Amino acid sequence: MSADLAAAPEAATHCAYCALQCPTVLRDEGGAVVVRPADPAGGGLCQKGWTAPAVLRAPDRLRTPLVRGPDGQLTPTDWDSALDLVAGRLARLRGEHGADAVGVFGSGGLTNEKAYLLGKFARVALGTSRIDYNGRFCMSSAAAAGNAAFGLDRGLPFPVADLGRAEVILLAGANPAETMPPLMRHLNRARLVVIDPRRTRTAELAALHLQPVPGTDLALALGLFHLAVTEGLLDEAYLAERTTGFDEAWRRAVAWWPERVEGITGVPVADMREAVRMLAGADRRYVLTGRGAEQHSKGTDTVSAFVNLSLALGLPGRPGSGYGCLTGQGNGQGGREHGQKADQLPGYRMITDPAARAHVAGVWGVDPDTLPGPGMGAYQLLDSLGTPGGPKALLVLGSNPAVSAPNAAHVSRRLAALDLLVVADFVPSETAALADVVLPVTQWAEEEGTLTNLEGRVVRRRPVLAPPPGVRTDLDVLHGLAVRLGQPPERFPTQPRTVFEELRRASAGGRADYAGISWERLDAGEELYWPCPADDGGARHPGTPRMFLDRFAHPDGRARFAPVEDRDSAEVPDAGRPLLATTGRVLAHYQSGAQTRRVPELMAVAPEVFVEVHPDTAGRFGLTDGARARVVSAHGAVVARVRLVESLRADTVFVPFHFPGAGRANLMTGPALDPVSGMPEFKLAAVRVEPWSEPS
Repeated sequence: MSADLAAAPEAATHCAYCALQCPTVLRDEGGAVVVRPADPAGGGLCQKGWTAPAVLRAPDRLRTPLVRGPDGQLTPTDWDSALDLVAGRLARLRGEHGADAVGVFGSGGLTNEKAYLLGKFARVALGTSRIDYNGRFCMSSAAAAGNAAFGLDRGLPFPVADLGRAEVILLAGANPAETMPPLMRHLNRARLVVIDPRRTRTAELAALHLQPVPGTDLALALGLFHLAVTEGLLDEAYLAERTTGFDEAWRRAVAWWPERVEGITGVPVADMREAVRMLAGADRRYVLTGRGAEQHSKGTDTVSAFVNLSLALGLPGRPGSGYGCLTGQGNGQGGREHGQKADQLPGYRMITDPAARAHVAGVWGVDPDTLPGPGMGAYQLLDSLGTPGGPKALLVLGSNPAVSAPNAAHVSRRLAALDLLVVADFVPSETAALADVVLPVTQWAEEEGTLTNLEGRVVRRRPVLAPPPGVRTDLDVLHGLAVRLGQPPERFPTQPRTVFEELRRASAGGRADYAGISWERLDAGEELYWPCPADDGGARHPGTPRMFLDRFAHPDGRARFAPVEDRDSAEVPDAGRPLLATTGRVLAHYQSGAQTRRVPELMAVAPEVFVEVHPDTAGRFGLTDGARARVVSAHGAVVARVRLVESLRADTVFVPFHFPGAGRANLMTGPALDPVSGMPEFKLAAVRVEPWSEPS
């Protein structure tokens, strides 16, 4: 075992799941790992965090490489044989079809070190532009809107603890009471305004719940902006001193008077007016968006409209107020900063920028002209697999697109059409089941590294267990393949600390500058938020917990309003599919469920997929509580158990997306994408719901 992977009987680390990255202490008690909160007084863990060690004992844990044989079955092999096979076939495909014949699909769950080396591997060892990651399905709309408005994208440009002093918080499409429960201790002082088509656990705690028709969040945000203007609630001094573009944004919003918006969204004018007045009347107030507002074919414009509202009221860049996005995945923030995205290089540098290419190429020791240009977003990449001109091979690290991607049946067919599918994972996910080669890798309690949480703070992951025999790290996998593809061994280190030191140099001077962050500083207990430039004249940079207090990141220092206009969603109900289906998470599960579905305590709480239906809707379509039904869209059908929910809109049904097989919610979601961010329309599908019974 490498020095960086030397486990200790007890390790201070962070939770395996969401972007809160709650600090925990792991203890190895004779091979059984016990977890406890690092600061019990600061709040406990959620149900997923408490039960995370159970995944370490999953009976189907991958422990040896698997290769699909002539009989179609995955059979064990040794590491050298597996890596030789993969490298040989990758080299052959590149030689026959060009570098873009090989694709790479990463994850917002990878550590910063793994995300960085994966991007380097794709662009240097493979020379391919065909790399993206599952964060495209999570944060891309908010990132695009944040970059346009502020010149820089960090989910929360302030510490999460600042929310604990807020008086009013507007949550648009976020349900933290289920998706990240420990966050609620920071929200319990504020009066909450929750925008969600469902009466979620978070909405139940709200002072005001706005319950729009799914897909109408953009119209609602325009209506709220309209009210802020017409009711004289603008912060005129802030607009003049710190923003630009208000007039054009207002010209677009002027037609969205509240009565018109009520007719589209179903939200009463009085409630809209109350929401704006609550925000305008508080001294400490925040607007936060989540996936419900972002996972649409108009997600970037929707987030921009909520940013416009926050700018109109003078929130961003002020102590005690602001706009932020609640990142979902464990390293959703860091995962997109270091080169996994199709259009980015480390440090949040754009791959089309000649200066950025020269800087990163210098760190990597390669000619900048050899670096490929921008590739395509995650769904376009998956959609192109095995097609003429598309990748013939795909390497997947830390993701399960067979369940998590939209239009899931189509994506599974594209994965099956590949000449070579290689999956590195620690459990046999649904995507691994389709693979030609499966590589068993370490998981969270067995590995060293860093992650960046939703507030832009870099945290340390430390191991408490040695990896099982036969299991390697993702860094080992990338090193082994790179060397077999002709790269110098030192170009792809296997030591996480060494990789992070290189990451610091590659990010230096970029928008996400990590140059001043070191493992030594983190291990000494410093809380370091990027940007954190390199030491200057012997003085350590303290990091940037609160951004934009003096100026925004655009050259003129001003934030930009976005002129946005509402439009129809990609799908609208019709006689054949009269309902709107939306998808999301439940308390007991995480992402595609590959981990949490292996925890008995969590499966006891949420053992199978379900569809929430209003009782009146159930009566209309002959559905019975507890019986099975098919939710049918233009793209596919989901089989789920019916739950009657009186608080749900009668035109809406809800299906969680954590389950496999015929219960995959993404069988019903389609290929429509946001034209700016590439975000799929996960939150909306026109459907019908019909009774279903097992075929005899």
